[in-house]
Amino acid sequence: MQSSNGDSIRMKQLGGSANELPPRKRPGRFTRRTLIIIGVLASVLIIALAVGLGVGLTRKTGGGDEGSSPSSSSPAGPTPTANATSNGTYWQPGVAASWQIALQNPVLITADNKTTDPDVEVFDIDLFTNSNTTIELLHGLGKKVICYFSGGSYEPYRPDSGDFASNVIGKALDGWPDEHWIDLRSQNVRDIMTKRIELASSKGCDGLDPDNVDAYNNDNGLGLTQADTINYMGFLSSEALSRNMSIGLKNAGEVLSNLTSTVQFSVNEQCVQFSECGKFAPMVDAGKPVFHIEYPKSAIGQVASKVASDFCSRSGDAEGSASFSTVMKNMDLDGWVEFCDQVTANTTLVVSDS
Repeated sequence: MQSSNGDSIRMKQLGGSANELPPRKRPGRFTRRTLIIIGVLASVLIIALAVGLGVGLTRKTGGGDEGSSPSSSSPAGPTPTANATSNGTYWQPGVAASWQIALQNPVLITADNKTTDPDVEVFDIDLFTNSNTTIELLHGLGKKVICYFSGGSYEPYRPDSGDFASNVIGKALDGWPDEHWIDLRSQNVRDIMTKRIELASSKGCDGLDPDNVDAYNNDNGLGLTQADTINYMGFLSSEALSRNMSIGLKNAGEVLSNLTSTVQFSVNEQCVQFSECGKFAPMVDAGKPVFHIEYPKSAIGQVASKVASDFCSRSGDAEGSASFSTVMKNMDLDGWVEFCDQVTANTTLVVSDS
């Protein structure tokens, strides 16, 4: 998730049951001046890579070499278009689709449920903690399911954490000493992410929400750049679409214009708070939704009318957010949600044992 000075949703284990996920916080941001400088340099790098590599990049084959040092450049990978699937069938959510995101604990749903709370089109839930049955039941109620996982960080509490080679792990995320950036260029990392995508496919996920792909905005310790994120998202998209699942870009507004044909939706946090919603508007222009979250300082019961109005005004700090699928959430992404019409709901989640 995001705090007042960072760029990605993440999870941290702070105790409790295996089903309970830790609160989230965005890693630290650079200043806007620094980001402008980085953007210019990254643009030059991208142009240089395009000239040197050409547009016909092909994916590197063969298994990963866990013992080798991280590559200084990203493995070559295709940038898929909207039709780059094995049989052309994958879910493309519509602009302004209604949604709920709940990552703190698994969703609690049974065969007796006749609807969901809230009764929205899309649920974004954790890949690892939610069962196949939960996803099947949501499908039975006519819902689409986006499965969340961290695509760009090492989380020690995940069941596959032991698969990460030590040399692909970079610096800790700001404020989260146990969670680390990972080398998006590494075959080891890509092999792990392929297995996660296969898990999502086996569970019946309709789409994927890979978090923390914006290491370029942070002191990642691996030299990762915007070009690496663009290449990596091309890889993740190819793996997802080949299994008939769509994929979204989490935050990373600086590279979104390079990826509008690669991803099927955007998941953004706090673009109103940071007055940057215009970065994500090209997705709507392309006929694809922006699933947008804002985190009010106090979101207990109901957000103050003026606060909700500011988040949903589509002008001022919210300029560029027209037709975004906006929700207001608590920072820990529990079941509570408020919509722009100030209707609130509370999705029932599995209660932890702690």
